[in-house]
Amino acid sequence: MGETYASLPPGLGHDDASPVWLNKGDNGWELTAATMVGLQSVPGLVILYGSMVKKKWAVNSAFMALYAFASVLICWVMWAYQMSFGADMIPVLGKPDQVMIDGDLLVQYGHKYIPTADYVFYQFAFAAITVILLAGSLLGRMNFYAWMLFVPLWITLSYTVGAYTIWGAGFLREYIIDYAGGYVIHLSSGVAGFTAAYWVGPRHSHDRQHFPPNNIINMLGGAGFLWMGWTGFNGGSPLAANTITSLAVLNTHICTATSLLVWLSLDMVVYLKSSVIGAVQGMITGLVCITPGAGIVDTWAAVLMGILSGSIPWFTMMVLHKKSSFFQRVDDTLGVFHTHAVAGLLGGILSGLFANPRLLEMFYPMGKQGPGFIYGIANGKFRHGLRQMGFQFAGALFITVWNVIVTSLICILISRMIQLRMEEDDLEIGDDAVHGEEAYALWGDGERHPPPLRFRMTPRMPSFCRRPDSKF
Repeated sequence: MGETYASLPPGLGHDDASPVWLNKGDNGWELTAATMVGLQSVPGLVILYGSMVKKKWAVNSAFMALYAFASVLICWVMWAYQMSFGADMIPVLGKPDQVMIDGDLLVQYGHKYIPTADYVFYQFAFAAITVILLAGSLLGRMNFYAWMLFVPLWITLSYTVGAYTIWGAGFLREYIIDYAGGYVIHLSSGVAGFTAAYWVGPRHSHDRQHFPPNNIINMLGGAGFLWMGWTGFNGGSPLAANTITSLAVLNTHICTATSLLVWLSLDMVVYLKSSVIGAVQGMITGLVCITPGAGIVDTWAAVLMGILSGSIPWFTMMVLHKKSSFFQRVDDTLGVFHTHAVAGLLGGILSGLFANPRLLEMFYPMGKQGPGFIYGIANGKFRHGLRQMGFQFAGALFITVWNVIVTSLICILISRMIQLRMEEDDLEIGDDAVHGEEAYALWGDGERHPPPLRFRMTPRMPSFCRRPDSKF
């Protein structure tokens, strides 16, 4: 064996940097997949958010996403990764600890032939996009300094619990089918975003009535990063370049295309116009819906999931939302509850319906759930399929309740220190009041006139320093 490796060209044999257990193909794909997931957030959602909102909120919306991406990375390596995937502390949470020691990072991750560092980076990209998706509910009014506190608190107290209980060593690990984050990422971000939107309060009344995107072409570019990046999102979950990976990638794009076309068709039938924003929403619901089952359902099931993800969230957003006083009371800026919570719940339930037991065994080689309800009936295992559906509903209920409670507590805690919502004067101005910058220079080279004398002479405490009940 030693002679065989000695005869190989440099770089193909084993050495300290390429140990025997390392599979270079799997590791190369996983690093690529992690980068693709990262690109969904930066620049994907940075561009999407910055373009999908009113012009005066373009800078603030894009920067909320960029800040969250950086903040989550520091939290992730300092304590949150171990809370999600580390040693058991309590049944719903791991023991917080840092993960920056070479001896821990450059070893084989579990039974996969990739380094732990690869998995840490991949899961960071998942954690980051979750809180950035949540931000879509809060655009156009949340105090940026409150957002700076919200991100690390929510990642620490909410996201880690969902990841640990379903993907880590938590009590739901052996029961819930969640291939790539339908519950851990999308249901949690949709529910938490809606909950936080309730506590932060609504946008300025004029913004809520009239909130056109400032650049639809750029919005489509950001949506494209999101769609193509989902190849890594679902394709990276097997942690290997194998047949499950290939199926997951194909199913992802088939479901997404179907969902987009269904949403677009409904818009054309009901509103007699082909809405570009509607097409993007349909694209997102398709991506979200297929995520919990991308590699463990057959392609015919992916088509059905696309049909349902293009129609059910469309109904909840375009019909139910407008008629329900409950939805009208909460200002969910980009409809994250519908595109992520509803679509994520739908995907989780449908994964329990359609999961192929053969694919489940390939993805969960150590033994896992199944079969799906449909296959349970076909194989004479009706009770097994019914039990799996019960597990899927129970998992969704746990994620929903936890996010409502914890997100509420976080918002209440922050509100005791600083304002969650910007002041009305700042809401009228937008980016210039928050960051002193504007997205587009419409005259000259971007110079701004100096503020009027009365603004320069009147002492005023910065809004982020004032308590909610302060009059000054």
